[in-house]
Amino acid sequence: MTDETRSLLRSIPSLTGAAPPLNLDDVPDDPVALFLDWLEDARQCGVAEPHAMTLSTVDSQGVPDARVLVLKDVGANGWAFASTRTSAKAIQLEASSHAALTFWWQPIMRSVRVRGPVIEASREECLADLRARSAAAQEGVNPDEWVVWRVVPTRVEFWQGSADRRHVRILFLRDGLDWRLES
Repeated sequence: MTDETRSLLRSIPSLTGAAPPLNLDDVPDDPVALFLDWLEDARQCGVAEPHAMTLSTVDSQGVPDARVLVLKDVGANGWAFASTRTSAKAIQLEASSHAALTFWWQPIMRSVRVRGPVIEASREECLADLRARSAAAQEGVNPDEWVVWRVVPTRVEFWQGSADRRHVRILFLRDGLDWRLES
């Protein structure tokens, strides 16, 4: 890296958004509830494609890989995404059935990270998801090849940035069937 590149990168402003108010006393006991609140905040604040997320996996050699996908569903049974069974992500999930998701909502200086094992949804759910896509998006996709996966989180971290670098982290850790909250 050249001095010019370093100077350029240091000159670009960061954490320039406006975070919504956050009252730590009002944090729910469930990460799904907080995620849905934050997703709605992002939507209300005009964040483009707030359901876009980075899916991180590893290949059979343990080399990380990441790509941006759309969140299909979220609930007690996990955070869902979909693709074909022959995609690179599918092959990587076959090799290692753990993944991480990252949501970054720059205008409101918020991020959510989700990680845990990945399970395949039922055949019925996979077919329903495929049928919910536009005709153009279904074209050329063999229904047997379409898969919905769910990251069943063991850890969910909510991060709210601050220009003064006094960031707030809210961490949910799976504790049996319940969640343990740390902040």
